[in-house]
Amino acid sequence: MTDESLPSRSDLVASRRKTRQRSTKLFLRDLLIIFVVAVLVSFLIKTFLVRSFYIPSGSMEDTLQINDLIIVNELEPHLMPVQRGDVVVFTDPGGWLPPSPPTTKNPVASGIEWALSIVGLAAPDSDDHLVKRVIGLPGDRVSCCNALGQLSVNGSPLAEPYVKLPPGEQEAASVHFDVTVPRGDLWVMGDNRWDSQDSSRNQNLPGKGFVPEKDVVGRAILISWPISHWSWLSNYPDVFRGAEDDKR
Repeated sequence: MTDESLPSRSDLVASRRKTRQRSTKLFLRDLLIIFVVAVLVSFLIKTFLVRSFYIPSGSMEDTLQINDLIIVNELEPHLMPVQRGDVVVFTDPGGWLPPSPPTTKNPVASGIEWALSIVGLAAPDSDDHLVKRVIGLPGDRVSCCNALGQLSVNGSPLAEPYVKLPPGEQEAASVHFDVTVPRGDLWVMGDNRWDSQDSSRNQNLPGKGFVPEKDVVGRAILISWPISHWSWLSNYPDVFRGAEDDKR
């Protein structure tokens, strides 16, 4: 074998450089594929399973604080029925929210917000939705207030541990009412009862304070941010057990 049949040092260096370049291209290609798949999966999960919303007001205090980020299960009510006590996110039934002022955003900031919303780290449309607790289901009679200031469902008074009232206030709602929830609707109220634009305060509107079930985006199941507020959201089944028994 002659020396001419062996690769030169320069050939070996060039070959190694090509191998490294090819490996780098393959790595970047695989990284791009992983990123695209991750974004696609996140988008599908957000669209059909869960999504995030932030809390813009204090109407659900002390359960939810302003700027808390919540995870919403979109399978309810589409595949699973809404239950009394569920904290739900819904679109404005009409007139519950004030008109949104026109805003202009930096294109870069808008792009970043959109990208974060895809993976559930931002919720740009939160101001167009409301978050309340379901008190009455279709067919329920909901009234307030009894001699003890309690809210009643189907004649059963509720002892509501999640309700926030002003100091010295005993009544569980700022407006008295006695209604029967129509078919396909819900009666919802904020936990911060005297500072919540909920069903009780919107009875003067065409919808009479009821929220169509079709307007419900999903059930809030978890506070995801900030970490110090992390917790699962209960629907307090014991609070409403008497209401179900009395309806039977």
